[in-house]
Amino acid sequence: MGSGCLKVTKYFLFLFNLLFFLLGAVILGFGVWILADKTSFIAVLQMSSPSLKTGAYILIGVGALTMLMGFLGCVGAVNEIRCLLGLYFTCLMVILITQVAAGLVIYFQKETLKEELNRVVGELIESYDPADEDSSNLQHAWDYVQRQITCCGWTGAKDWEKNDLLINTNMTEYPCSCSNSTRDTGFCSLGGFANGTVSSADWPVHQQGCVDGVETWLKDNLGVILGVCTGVAVVELLGMILSISLCKSIHGEDYTKVPKS
Repeated sequence: MGSGCLKVTKYFLFLFNLLFFLLGAVILGFGVWILADKTSFIAVLQMSSPSLKTGAYILIGVGALTMLMGFLGCVGAVNEIRCLLGLYFTCLMVILITQVAAGLVIYFQKETLKEELNRVVGELIESYDPADEDSSNLQHAWDYVQRQITCCGWTGAKDWEKNDLLINTNMTEYPCSCSNSTRDTGFCSLGGFANGTVSSADWPVHQQGCVDGVETWLKDNLGVILGVCTGVAVVELLGMILSISLCKSIHGEDYTKVPKS
């Protein structure tokens, strides 16, 4: 390969690794977001599946390693260091295989996650207690979901009829986050039904459940994450191709510089 092609390959590899470094930072950011977010449905997902928190740590690890590989690739490309380029190629291949394996595991575990989510949300609604400070973060997260999606319960407002506190009040109270109440959390008093039979149908709340809205929310956010991961995978493949090409070119140039006897 001529010196002109070698320079082009070197600079292209540098640019790809700069992009690779930035995408790694995005992946790391997603992992931190999953761990730090306490006000959206991510908090409920963490409680429904401990594997999500593990996945967040994996994202942080992969993101940090991706940033490191991007840095090493830039240094190896600019300085034409063959051993560094070889290490870079090997690490990229390992990361790519790991990402594909993780994607397959998540895909085949999605039904298990859905079942765990149904169970955890059901238990959360049944045990919802504004006075319980230990579960306040999770309860506030669910209130946030109900207000943002304008829904009530998992499959419908009737799910709240299983709540222990509401049963004790003969359903004369209802979850404030299910309605357009000025209160964001806790229970609101219905009033006027002290001596009558009350059900969720009498509450001034949204009757539709949150399951459809949550699934849409998950698909939208999952699409963003998968899009970023796909972009990273494409950059990884290009980086592997360019790094091995540059490594071979440097090897070839080394032999041409050997004086003939």
